Amino acid sequence: MPISTLLVDDEQKFRQGLRTLLEFYNQNGSLEFDIVGEAASVDQAVTLARQQHPRLILLDLELPPDNGINALLRLRELPNLGKVLVLSAHHDDDWIFRAMQAGAVGYVFKDSLANQLHEAIATVLNNQIYLAAEVATHFFRHFQFLAGRSLPIAQSLNLTEREQEVLHWLVQGDSNEAIAEHLYITVATVKAHLTSIFEKLGVNSRTQAIVKALKLGLVRA
Repeated sequence: MPISTLLVDDEQKFRQGLRTLLEFYNQNGSLEFDIVGEAASVDQAVTLARQQHPRLILLDLELPPDNGINALLRLRELPNLGKVLVLSAHHDDDWIFRAMQAGAVGYVFKDSLANQLHEAIATVLNNQIYLAAEVATHFFRHFQFLAGRSLPIAQSLNLTEREQEVLHWLVQGDSNEAIAEHLYITVATVKAHLTSIFEKLGVNSRTQAIVKALKLGLVRA
C-alpha cells in the first residue's frame, strides 16, 4: 500500500523539493508514497491531519503563527496519528530535544535530506526512532544537561510532588478525568492543582503549560 503522506513546511519551494524526492523513491520502487496534502501553517497541518489521517507527516519546525513544536503538541492530541518525522534547519540542542519530547519519532537536518530521508522514513515506519549520529549527539547532550537541572528548577518554582505528577500526565496529553484516575484523586483536585501549576509557571492554558514544562525540562514527554 502507498504511504499516505502529509508535507508541512511554510516554503512552497521546499515542499516541491520534497515531492520530487518522494517521487524519485516511487520510481525506483524502494518506497511508494501518496501525498495526501500540503500545509504551510500549524492550523493547516492539524486540519489536514484530522481529515486525511496520513500514515506519515514530514514536518518543519518553522511554522506560522508560532512554531512546529506547537504543531507537534496539537497533532498528538488527534486519534490514530501517523508518524511525525521532523525535517529542520535547526541544529540547536534545545530544538531537537523539545521536538522529540513533543512527539516526533525522528529528526533530520534539512541539509542531510538527500542522504538520510529514505532511511529515516523506513526506520520510523518500522516503529523505531530515527536519530542520525550527529542529531543523537545534540539530543543526549541536552538530555544530560536537563537531567542535572530539572529538580532544582522544580524546587525553585515551588512545585509540590503532587503538582509534578499532575504536570507529568498533562504533558502526556491526558484529560483531567484521566489524570484523576492515574493519581486516585478527584477531578476537582486535579483542577485545583492545575490552577496552582499555571500560576507557578506563569501560563494561562494547558498548551502553554506543556510547552513551558518541556522547555524547562521539568518533565519528559
